[in-house]
Amino acid sequence: MPKMKVVQVPKAGADFEIAEREIPLPGPLQVRIRVLACGVCHSDVVTKDGLFPGISYPRVPGHEVAGVIDEVGAGVSEWKKGERVGVGWHGGQDGTCLACRRGDFANCANVKICGISYDGGYQEYMLAPVEALARMPESLDAAEAAPLMCAGITTFNALRRNGALPSDLVAVQGIGGLGHLGVQFAKKFGYRVAAVGRGPGNAALAKKLGADVYIDSAATDPAAELQKLGGASVILATATSGKAMSAVIGGLGVNGTMLVVGAPTDPIEVQPIQLLFGRKRIQGWSAGIPTDSEDTLRFAEMTGVRPMIEKYPLAKAAEAYARMMSGKAEFRVVLTT
Repeated sequence: MPKMKVVQVPKAGADFEIAEREIPLPGPLQVRIRVLACGVCHSDVVTKDGLFPGISYPRVPGHEVAGVIDEVGAGVSEWKKGERVGVGWHGGQDGTCLACRRGDFANCANVKICGISYDGGYQEYMLAPVEALARMPESLDAAEAAPLMCAGITTFNALRRNGALPSDLVAVQGIGGLGHLGVQFAKKFGYRVAAVGRGPGNAALAKKLGADVYIDSAATDPAAELQKLGGASVILATATSGKAMSAVIGGLGVNGTMLVVGAPTDPIEVQPIQLLFGRKRIQGWSAGIPTDSEDTLRFAEMTGVRPMIEKYPLAKAAEAYARMMSGKAEFRVVLTT
């Protein structure tokens, strides 16, 4: 049997190791994907450090997959060899739980997560269930498409589903891996975009990405600055700091929503009165299902939204992961095969 290279976590908390495995055959309702690129996301720490219960090891991480179908299993009729596809965080659903019966696949009680429930994209070939697949436009570069499968869909889907209308003020807090995409999507949606960052260093980049206003939270009160602009209909909170998120809540306008898509470990603090007057709310938002990924990819293709990436070969996955964890990458790290 022909062999392939994989980058696996042998056990929770262990270092990555490069291994050789036989190229797998797809089972019923599965496809085999030749991986072209896979983003390295902060959520890969879940697999690396065993943060979810029940992960089987060794496990191959990676849920920002861009590739090409090179084999289909029994019963697969809607997908063909040679099709370009992506696989994101949402790796499948059971189809039978109450959420699935209501069509809410993202909240499936037994949701599968690519790179956690089964081996993900840190390898040359991977298997995926058909319900995890998203079609990838031909014109998108695989390395640029990969981060859109998580960071892209998260920001795109959160913004488009939470009530802001063209010309409304939308603030993006944090100009990093999520935020630099959030600013681009917000501008292309027709919002008046305020980017909120710490320090003057990201001002020029924020304007280049499409922000109408840059607010330096280290030099000013970001909530007060947003109120001077009329109050934000939506604040997309992307930074990995609960304290920084807390500081912008007061910038919400009437009926405004703070959408939390970043995952800091420290708490968000809010005074109830900040929410009571003006009927404001704080809402969490995670990625979406494969059709949402397809919408994200298609919109990015149409409008020119692209992630800023740093590429590493698969063999340097450990170095790529360390670069991502350092917080110094600009702004998404991508493995290429």
